[in-house]
Amino acid sequence: METISQEITLEPAADPLAATGDLSPRHFIEVLRRAHPAEARLGLAFDQCQIDVFCTDQALRDELASYFEPFVSHSRQRPDIVITVHEAVVELPVPFTVKQPDPGKSKIKEEFYDHDGGRIVRKRLTGMHFIFDHDQHLAIGPCQANPNQVVNFINNRFIAWQLDRGCLLGHAAAVHLHGRGLALAGFSGMGKSTLALHLMSRGMGFVSNDRLLVEAGRQGCWMSGVAKLPRVNPGTVLNNPDLHGVIPAAQCFRFAGLSPEELWDLEHKFDVDIDACFGPGKFCLSSPLHGLAILNWQRDDSPLRCREVKLRERPELLAAFRKSSGLFYLGKGDEEFRFAPERYLDLLERITVMELSGGANFELAADHCHTFLRHGIIPG
Repeated sequence: METISQEITLEPAADPLAATGDLSPRHFIEVLRRAHPAEARLGLAFDQCQIDVFCTDQALRDELASYFEPFVSHSRQRPDIVITVHEAVVELPVPFTVKQPDPGKSKIKEEFYDHDGGRIVRKRLTGMHFIFDHDQHLAIGPCQANPNQVVNFINNRFIAWQLDRGCLLGHAAAVHLHGRGLALAGFSGMGKSTLALHLMSRGMGFVSNDRLLVEAGRQGCWMSGVAKLPRVNPGTVLNNPDLHGVIPAAQCFRFAGLSPEELWDLEHKFDVDIDACFGPGKFCLSSPLHGLAILNWQRDDSPLRCREVKLRERPELLAAFRKSSGLFYLGKGDEEFRFAPERYLDLLERITVMELSGGANFELAADHCHTFLRHGIIPG
C-alpha cells in the first residue's frame, strides 16, 4: 500500500511530539491533551454505555449536545468511554498508509497509521485526525468546521465498545413497536432509511438508521442502535408528510419539479430530526429484535413479494446485512472469527428473516412490516 511521510507543523506547545521521537498514538494523545486542554464536558448515555466528551470549545460542545439531545446525560457515574475533542490544526510526523477506496469507488478519503496497539486516522479532505487505542480516544483538527466527523467518531467509539462486548455489526436501519423490533437491511440504494421513516409515520419507535449492533438474548436477539440522525434524499421527504419541515420551502419547490427517477438518484442529503418530526421520545437505542427484512427489489411496476427466507439457503442475502467495522475498530486479533459469516447465520437463525422483492413499493412494504410487528406473521 502507498505510504506517505509528513513533516510536523504543530504549535510550539506541542513540540514534545517531535522532541522525544515517540510515535505511539498514546503519546500523541497525552501531549495533545496537555497542549490543547479540553474542559467543556458533555455527558451522553447510549443504551447502557456512558460517554464523557470534553471539548476545547464551548460552542462545539453545545452543538454536539443539540445533535445528541435525546441522549444527553447528567449522570456523574464513571464513564465507559472518555473522548476529548480539540480545535487545533496539526500534522503528525508519522508514515500514513492510504486506505484504498471501497469497491466501486475511486476517491481516496482516509489514511491511517498503526503503532503500539493504537491507530491514527487522518481525513484527507478536512485535515481531521482521530487518535485512539482500546482505552483513549481523541479527535483534533478543524472540528468546528466538521462537526459531522466528530459526531461520527463519537458513534464509532460506541460501536467499538459494543463489538468488544461480542456484538455483531449489521448494515441496517431498525424500528420497534410494542416491545417487538425489526431490522431493515438492503443492498446499496434500496431505501432502508425511507422505509424506516414510513414505519415511523405509523407510530413506531426509531432504533437506528444505518448501523446496528446485534447480540443473542435470553429469548432470541437484542439490538442496539447508533445515535445518528437519518440522512435522506429529497424524494423521501416529499413522499412523507411528516418530513415536510426538513427541507426549506424554496428547495422543496425545486425538488417537486423532478421526476421520480431523478429524485431516486439525487445525492442531496438532509438530516431528519426524529423528535422534531415524530414527537419526543421516539428515538430509543435498544430493543428486542424479532425480525429482519431484506430489501431486494427493483424500481419497476412488478408486484411486491414478501416471503420468509432461510439465510443458510440464501447466503447471498447475508451480504446485505453483514458489515465490516472499518478503520475505526482496532479489534483484538480475532477479526476473522469475529466477522465470520457463520456467526451471523447462527445469530440470525433466532429471528424471522423476510425478503422483499419484486417492485419497490414503500407503502405496501410498510403494511407488511407493520403486520409482522403487530401480529408476528408475514402476509402471504
